[in-house]
Amino acid sequence: MEFKNAWESYTAEDLTALTALNEEYKAFLDNGKTERECVIEAVAMAEKAGYRELHAALKKGAPKAGDKLYAVCMNKTLALFQMGKEPLENGMNILGAHIDSPRVDVKQNPLYENEGLAYLDTHYYGGIKKYQWVTQPLSIHGVVAKKDGKSVTVCIGEDPADPVFVFTDLLIHLSGAQMDKKAAQVIPGEGLDLLVGNRPLEKSKLKKDQKDAVRANVLALLKEKYDLAEEDFVSAELEIVPAGKARDCGFDRSMVLAYGQDDRICAFTSLYAMLQENKTLRRTSCCLLVDKEEIGSVGATGMQSFWFENVVAELIAATRGESFLATRRALANSNMLSSDVSAGYDPLYADAFEKRSAAFLSKGMSFNKFTGSRGKSGSNDANAEYLGDIRRIMDGAKVAYQFAELGKVDVGGGGTIAYIMAKYGMNVIDSGVAVLNMHAPYELSSKADVYEAVKGYRAFLKNA
Repeated sequence: MEFKNAWESYTAEDLTALTALNEEYKAFLDNGKTERECVIEAVAMAEKAGYRELHAALKKGAPKAGDKLYAVCMNKTLALFQMGKEPLENGMNILGAHIDSPRVDVKQNPLYENEGLAYLDTHYYGGIKKYQWVTQPLSIHGVVAKKDGKSVTVCIGEDPADPVFVFTDLLIHLSGAQMDKKAAQVIPGEGLDLLVGNRPLEKSKLKKDQKDAVRANVLALLKEKYDLAEEDFVSAELEIVPAGKARDCGFDRSMVLAYGQDDRICAFTSLYAMLQENKTLRRTSCCLLVDKEEIGSVGATGMQSFWFENVVAELIAATRGESFLATRRALANSNMLSSDVSAGYDPLYADAFEKRSAAFLSKGMSFNKFTGSRGKSGSNDANAEYLGDIRRIMDGAKVAYQFAELGKVDVGGGGTIAYIMAKYGMNVIDSGVAVLNMHAPYELSSKADVYEAVKGYRAFLKNA
């Protein structure tokens, strides 16, 4: 089946709207390089669109059709609801995406000095090619929770006046043995230590018999700027990500090159589609942005927790009275697009793809009937009837879309949150946007696909 290039169908009006949308998308990426920052950005956008915090709203009365509500879990996961005309028990139309991305985390006892250089010890998060992260300008984002209950927000390396940080690599002149290693072994996990200093603390400020003067200087600077002591690293969540802003890519500015597009491209387009809807719809709409997908959707803020189910139970209790059965029905009767990126076909690495079943940049939203790996292990496999309905919705809204899978059958694979939501008995299919360089420090997407995804998600919320 041949899918058309979306750019060929655009009018001048479409191109103006597409450009404006992608400027907002790039700003979202710049402001949300961690899951916490994404939640802050999304809540600000939601409140501007008239959404109210769920528990505060429930104190003022039961929600009614048209009400816009949101709930946050531990500052890392977010659910938005626009209440529909039908009872919640009849089900929701859900857009789900994840807002965590592969990165490198700072350990709890990280700071040390070695031969006049100060380092932070790290542990990578999610699936990365470690050799891609060396010699890149990097920034540190996160939060430090102190014993007195106060939290300190950290963001170093994004302002042009800020310093940046780096993982070093061996010079080519001495790297003969290194170059003979397999790619997975070129940079070991314990070799990703972040270089953070080289200047020793002035001798007059050193304590008696104090060694490691460069390390001492780093601690002095942290104390001066953030009022942080070394022991505060224990209760810190500090994430190392590429420094710098999302950029247009190509002479024609047709693409976006940026960190974290897996899966913030689907998070942004889902959120944007949700916030654009001002009419009260038949069914309740939901946008779910979750954490921890890159490490198995585990933990209190991952999709495998009961948090989302508990929020739905709160809404059921507020609208019709507490009912375990009504909560289960609301979930089972729902339809969901599990929105996650697809592997874009790269002709330079054609051997990894089966071309007839690959997702291409600029050919619109990508639907995956199944994900998983090899024999569909770990997959949600959407039923044919639901796929037929999805086709009806997308064709009716004139959305550019394609059907694909992730690479050749025996080459590998990947997972999403789809199979977790499918356990409730709801209809779920994987959908999203094709990207190149998935899980690299800088990923590549087509602006046309961002535009088509918003169109597709809006059509789904209205018509599923």
